Amino acid sequence: MTTLAIVRKNGQVAIAADGLTTFGDTRLSAEYKRDPDKLLYVADSWIGVCGSSAHHLVLESAFAQLEEVSFDSREEIYDTFRRLHPVLKEHAFLNPKEEDDDPYESSQVTCVIANASGIYAVYSYREVFDFDRFWAAGSGRSFALGAMYAAYNSQLSAEEIARLGVRAGVEFDTASGGKIVSYLMQLSDVTRSREEEQ
Repeated sequence: MTTLAIVRKNGQVAIAADGLTTFGDTRLSAEYKRDPDKLLYVADSWIGVCGSSAHHLVLESAFAQLEEVSFDSREEIYDTFRRLHPVLKEHAFLNPKEEDDDPYESSQVTCVIANASGIYAVYSYREVFDFDRFWAAGSGRSFALGAMYAAYNSQLSAEEIARLGVRAGVEFDTASGGKIVSYLMQLSDVTRSREEEQ
């Protein structure tokens, strides 16, 4: 799968991802791909997607079919993914079933999002979580979370901590590897002033 990490610290947000793609027992490293980046840039946001290697292209196409895409709050992310779900079913032939007793249809997508409003994660039933410090997703997430927890209160920047988390996933997770890609953004003035009021 992958290791994805998002961090929020000192007025900045960062996202990082490894560069390995796997097909069963076959590993495809970044050196063999023309587009090794696992991160999508949509609506002023960086989105890291884990799961099927088909997700990247499918999501690029599906987001382009929505009239409005917004990731500026937990509610807006939920609404965007709620409207995205029928597009995935109708145009990308999504199989929305996971288990017989599922409460909702699954979008089969796990992703993390970083933008000027904060850091978020979205799971298959369109659950959206808004994080205060850091989070990780993918098969290397446990290693990434441990590394970021240990480093968060250090002098390292948001981007350095995100890269450290992914580096831990690359080091210890068998399905993560390759070149680490990361991006850094400033939190918006609106988000900062809201935090100062709390």
